[in-house]
Amino acid sequence: MAAHTYPRRRAGGRLVALFFGILLLLWVPLSALSAPYAALVMDARSGEVIFARNHDTPLHPASLTKMMTLYIAFEAVQNGEIGLDTMVTVSARAAAQPPSSLGLRTGQRIALRHLIRAAAVRSANDAAMAIAEAISGTEQAFAQRMTRTARAMGMNNTTFLNSHGLTQAGHLSTARDMTILGRQLFFDYPQYYNLFSRRSADAGVAQVLNTNRRFLDAYRGADGIKTGYTRAAGFNLTGSAERGGKRIIATVFGGTSVAHRNAEMARLLDLGFERAPAQVALRRPARPSYEGNRALASAAPAAPAATTRTVRLETALARSPVPPVRPLPAADKPPEDVLIAVRDTIDAVLAEVVADVEDAAEATGLAVAATPVPPARPTEIAALQQAPDGAPAPEAAEAATVVALAEPVEAIEDEAAEMTLVEAAQEPDAAVTGVRVAGLVALPTPAADVAAPAVVVPPAQRPDPAELARDIVLTSSQPGTAAGAGETLPFAVAAAPPAAPETVRRTVSTSDARAWGVHVGRFPSRFDAERALVQTALLEFTTLDSAVARVQPRSGGFEANFFGLTRDQADIACRRLQAQDRLCFTLAP
Repeated sequence: MAAHTYPRRRAGGRLVALFFGILLLLWVPLSALSAPYAALVMDARSGEVIFARNHDTPLHPASLTKMMTLYIAFEAVQNGEIGLDTMVTVSARAAAQPPSSLGLRTGQRIALRHLIRAAAVRSANDAAMAIAEAISGTEQAFAQRMTRTARAMGMNNTTFLNSHGLTQAGHLSTARDMTILGRQLFFDYPQYYNLFSRRSADAGVAQVLNTNRRFLDAYRGADGIKTGYTRAAGFNLTGSAERGGKRIIATVFGGTSVAHRNAEMARLLDLGFERAPAQVALRRPARPSYEGNRALASAAPAAPAATTRTVRLETALARSPVPPVRPLPAADKPPEDVLIAVRDTIDAVLAEVVADVEDAAEATGLAVAATPVPPARPTEIAALQQAPDGAPAPEAAEAATVVALAEPVEAIEDEAAEMTLVEAAQEPDAAVTGVRVAGLVALPTPAADVAAPAVVVPPAQRPDPAELARDIVLTSSQPGTAAGAGETLPFAVAAAPPAAPETVRRTVSTSDARAWGVHVGRFPSRFDAERALVQTALLEFTTLDSAVARVQPRSGGFEANFFGLTRDQADIACRRLQAQDRLCFTLAP
């Protein structure tokens, strides 16, 4: 009996050992094939990390790489390096990339927009390489640009060696870095972000389906972003979803299948929505500075793999010498016949001005007696204030002085200044500062106990003879009284003595006077108005530096104004402020 049962027990033991041996042989390779797991969950609004595991471990990103390829493509389009409708010629290397692919052929021409759709939706490797070569010339140069941009985003553990994500030694990233990249895509290029939520797209040569459509359809609020798979990486996914004003971005590395990856992403997003606060301050990520293809090593011949290295220094000049001023040729003295012609022309125009003054006086019922200017001498303007009998004017009397200007006084826009010569003469006590009468301006002239001195115009203010400008000063025949119709206004033009004191009398129009202002708004409180004045003065200090800031109470609020400007200063200040979308309009005196 014992001899009969012993072999049976021995055979059963062998069967058990064989069974466990087979399980061991099957389990070891399966465990060896599973990729390392990593995950990270981030609140996209603030960038705060909600959950993380192995998130800084460098792993194979697979086609998550194409997120950076597309980011560089969007950047190149925005900065004018290439256009969406640019026709790209497919190289033999791009056409030879393994699936997933669009099926491009060597020499085929296809629009960049179709390549972008194929890379984003279909995850086509040939399209990704065609994009890289179109933008940077070679995939190596493009990969260097990808890595440089990643560093600028804060993806410190990422190194890109290709544009598609196929397994390559040293081509690594992390769950944290890929989540950062997904957030940058969302904030930096929202106009293109909808590509990642399309279930299908027209790629020019074919209608392609989204590799992430199962997750997009299964998870409420999901709108992206990118899938990835290789044997070394496993099933990867960076996903994003929005619910109730919250946006969560998560990344998972090392899924064992599509179903496992999608279920894990759903679990991570649910965790994010559960833990993220309802209200949080929005903190947009800083966009990396644009450098394009500058400073790429591929732009120059490849350096030998030796111990030498090239150092490029960029320095600024310590000083910039100013070239010496080139002497101007000495001005030739005008010919005598030119001087004679100019002198004769001046005399002729001055005679016309005198005639115009006489016509104006006759039109108002006044008579004018004029003393001509000596023709052979340079002349200055003088007013001889004199009573009809030759006696000096009384000390306290005032006379209405009429000045014919070289230029029409078109800048006077005040309605109160629109007076006729007769009206000005009938109101000698009025404080008239500038009255336009068909090219004439009436000014109050203080009388003196002696004849008025000659009015000398300094050389800097003398009109150019070529412009034929001259002033004429007229005085009333009876100082201190109104000039009646038919009365004479004698005047004379005399040469100014060289040693006479320089006393200038000139008219000032409202466009030159610092009587203009600018209005920058009405505010509910004085504090708000004063703050607006300070802000405006800082924005436009060049024109408002000499202005007087004033807050004026008005019904319904406080007005913020600047005064003490010329008309040109007010116009310039308002135009510059309006160019900065600031309220401003000028205030006339």
